[in-house]
Amino acid sequence: MDIFLQQIFNGLTVGSVYSLVALGLTLVYGILHIPNFAHGALYMLGGYITLTMMVYLGMNYWMAILVSILVVGLTSVLMERLVFHPLRHSTPIQHKVAAIGVLLFLEALAQLVWGADFRQMPTPYGGVINFAGLTFTGQRLLIVVAAVLVMVLLYLFLKKTFTGATIVAMAQNREGASLVGVNTNRVAILTFFIAGTLAAIGASLSSPINLVFPGMGHLVILKAFVIIIIGGMGSIPGAILGGYILGFSESIGATYISSDYKDIIAFVLLVAILSIKPQGIFAKGGV
Repeated sequence: MDIFLQQIFNGLTVGSVYSLVALGLTLVYGILHIPNFAHGALYMLGGYITLTMMVYLGMNYWMAILVSILVVGLTSVLMERLVFHPLRHSTPIQHKVAAIGVLLFLEALAQLVWGADFRQMPTPYGGVINFAGLTFTGQRLLIVVAAVLVMVLLYLFLKKTFTGATIVAMAQNREGASLVGVNTNRVAILTFFIAGTLAAIGASLSSPINLVFPGMGHLVILKAFVIIIIGGMGSIPGAILGGYILGFSESIGATYISSDYKDIIAFVLLVAILSIKPQGIFAKGGV
């Protein structure tokens, strides 16, 4: 039972990171119907910016995360303005090709600036905690608490503020929102900034227990796409639930089946859930 509970907590940690990344991806897809393959590169950039601020400029962990949020958020906005906005009337395949191009560019830039080496991010929360038979580091506990807090704040922003309501309205009906006076360009900019912010937070929280390297976003973004398909394309509750389902499945599967198959579990889960609910757990419009 102790092993099972330990893996539940580990799944909660991994699922929290997956949910944060998938939330940014589903927000962009919800309002623009763009599968932003470059989102993984934003995740990677968030890890590198936080690492650089801490190691080379001597900032504390929280200030480094704040800088990472601003840099990655603005990079995401630039991506929308310079790449996706000019292609707004283009075919979907052009959006996909452009996103892959941005992904390759940002990864090449990271390798040029920081090199291809694997780097470890320091953390002030590396102490080990023993509680009720569970053993975990302060960083893992921080990931869970911070991710839940960010998700709650995002929910309140979308449901309780006028600006958040414009994002929901645009996700439900872009043309209708434009007709009633919603500034679709401003909403698109804000949505990309929020998506970049979520990617930066996810990377900054998870990097101290993983490693920072140019390809760190590859597997994460693949799993994020699996999550938003499982949860329902464009659904925020679906992205959160899908992230935790995948996190728990990987953690328990790695323990009781084999860690060699941990990364395959996501795609087995995708086939299984879509066989039962082809539209995902939540129908479109769940934002």
